[in-house]
Amino acid sequence: MKSALAVLAHGLRCNVVAGFRLATFRRVAPLDYRVSAADLTVLLAAIGVISAAASFVRGGLPGAFDPGAVPPLLAEIPLVLAACVAIAAVLQRRELVLGLATALFASDPLFEVAGTALTLVYAWLPPGIAVVLGYAFLAWALLTLLRALLVFDGWRGWRTAAAGAVLAGLFGGLVLFMPRPELWLHEESRAAAATPSVADEQLFHRQPKLLEEALAGLAAERAGVEDLYFVGVAPYSSQDVFAREVGAVRRLFDARFGTAGRSIVLVNSPLTLAEAPIATATNLRAVLERLGGIMNAEEDVLFLFITSHGDQRHELAFELPPLQLAQLTPTALARMLNDSGIKWKVLVVSACYSGGFVEPLKDANTAIITAADDRSSSFGCASGRDFTYFGRAFFSEALARTFSFTEAFETARRAVTEQERAESLAPSSPQIFIGNAIREKLVSLERRLAMPR
Repeated sequence: MKSALAVLAHGLRCNVVAGFRLATFRRVAPLDYRVSAADLTVLLAAIGVISAAASFVRGGLPGAFDPGAVPPLLAEIPLVLAACVAIAAVLQRRELVLGLATALFASDPLFEVAGTALTLVYAWLPPGIAVVLGYAFLAWALLTLLRALLVFDGWRGWRTAAAGAVLAGLFGGLVLFMPRPELWLHEESRAAAATPSVADEQLFHRQPKLLEEALAGLAAERAGVEDLYFVGVAPYSSQDVFAREVGAVRRLFDARFGTAGRSIVLVNSPLTLAEAPIATATNLRAVLERLGGIMNAEEDVLFLFITSHGDQRHELAFELPPLQLAQLTPTALARMLNDSGIKWKVLVVSACYSGGFVEPLKDANTAIITAADDRSSSFGCASGRDFTYFGRAFFSEALARTFSFTEAFETARRAVTEQERAESLAPSSPQIFIGNAIREKLVSLERRLAMPR
């Protein structure tokens, strides 16, 4: 028994060392691996232990082991073996199946360690560098798999190319559709996994009531007073920065800009499903229609703030799984605002490529501020943050010191430019448009807000 265990331990050590040499592009040969069903089983067991340890390091305390992560992890094994069978058939070398499978798994311990180190430093890296490192890590892993193929069979023209395509397809499928789950979950992650869902019948049927209650709670306009009404929209549920940001901005406007009783937010977040109406294009239209009937068209001003992801087609992401939500386009928003009858409008859109909202929405009675131009990304949308880069600069910092939206924009644009330059990020180039008619209206509103209360 001791002899058998020693042999298996020696085989494990040989496979891990060979896997390290493969992944670090050092000289390695097929005979450096120990190939047998028993050796592969021991290697897979060791990978499971290392994965659990790495997951513990990434998650930290307090936390707990997640047994639900084991089946997806085990499901990877037959997929890799099936791919090896297909590759052996393409190469017409059935004896390669076990050896190639061993080589494909043998580098996993190194990638677990390297991936854990990368995860731990992510929070300290500028977003642009973190993204580049993430893609570089994936490229390294793919090249290692392809090198295993060359080590075991060399280059044999189209057969090797076809076998490489099978490996690349396997890798892409695992990354996109079966990423390795965490075996150890931090307490916050466990809580997030147990967060409510809009698919819950009780929460689903509560939503119309929440919207109606929020609309019914809006205070009427005051004759002779330029009332400011605030609408905040955070429609992307997968990253909590948007919900945090819109909540903070609402509190700022209620306390400093006099919108208490005249503010409403639409939020897509599992944490607010029981207390706030969700952000959908339909709900936004309903809010704008109700405000159009409440506000004095000649006196009052709407401040609409939307914070989300945007794409190069200039669509804002509205997302709340498992619902399939319509995305918001500049044309759709322009139609909503036109149909509402609201005359004076200040629109702030914080998203990548948000400058695409300027041309379709601009008119004499509208001011439009965007976090980026129509060809650039904006930054700072990582979960855990309280503000995006532009949101912090414009709302938390600039508008905390001035009532002028235009002055705050210039201050924020300088701050964002300096931050992006310091982090070697491509300029987001925030944009502003002020309609001729609303320019004087904003000056009047600024004077009223600056008066002692």
